[in-house]
Amino acid sequence: MTVVISENETLSLNLKQIPQHVAIIMDGNRRWAKSRGLADILGHWQGAEVLSEIVAKAVALGVKVLTVYAFSTENWKRNPHEIEALMSLFEVFLFSQKCQMEQEGIRLGTIGDLSIFPQPLKRVLDDVKQATSHGNKLDLVIAFNYGSRDDIRRAIISIVEDCLNKKIDKSEITETLISRYLDTAPWGDPNLLIRTSGETRLSNFLLWQISYTEVYITDILWPDFSEHDFIKAIAVYQKRRRRVGC
Repeated sequence: MTVVISENETLSLNLKQIPQHVAIIMDGNRRWAKSRGLADILGHWQGAEVLSEIVAKAVALGVKVLTVYAFSTENWKRNPHEIEALMSLFEVFLFSQKCQMEQEGIRLGTIGDLSIFPQPLKRVLDDVKQATSHGNKLDLVIAFNYGSRDDIRRAIISIVEDCLNKKIDKSEITETLISRYLDTAPWGDPNLLIRTSGETRLSNFLLWQISYTEVYITDILWPDFSEHDFIKAIAVYQKRRRRVGC
């Protein structure tokens, strides 16, 4: 597959080597809005529109799992008005996407602790998960109130409880077993992690899971991230030699 990115850039993509699990840190919504003199929430709305486009392209390319960082455990430190607006955005966006996700075979999943989310949002999440449960084209996994340290903390608590209840023995605790207790257990580890906006940190996202994940960083702010940018990230991934310690 040959893709023209611009007048000066043409990429070749091997459709037989598409990463099966792609994770994205969708960063830059607020900076995008600020640079245009807009309210922060408008940057988040534009970011949601971009997510819809990237999901569609992921399906077309044959990606099987797309995990995106929507709201971290640290994001609760933001302005309460922005948090309230984000909760409403998540609710409206998910509800508006439900029918299309059903039709396109996209199954919704989540990682993170949803217990403190507003009830209306939790109801919409449950509704969309149920409605899309038979999707077999792509698993869209949204990280809500997610932090990797919290993920590992909760996994350790569960392992300790199962040891105390004699469900497992401490001698059985291996890296594989720990992975089975993490939020991402149903989907496995990402092959490719994309971070937008030029930041080079991991921001407490999938720290255990990305031990051997290829990382691609772009200066493009998430609301400006396009299908061509997504294809470029995969093309760069395909050129790398994944040695996994060898």
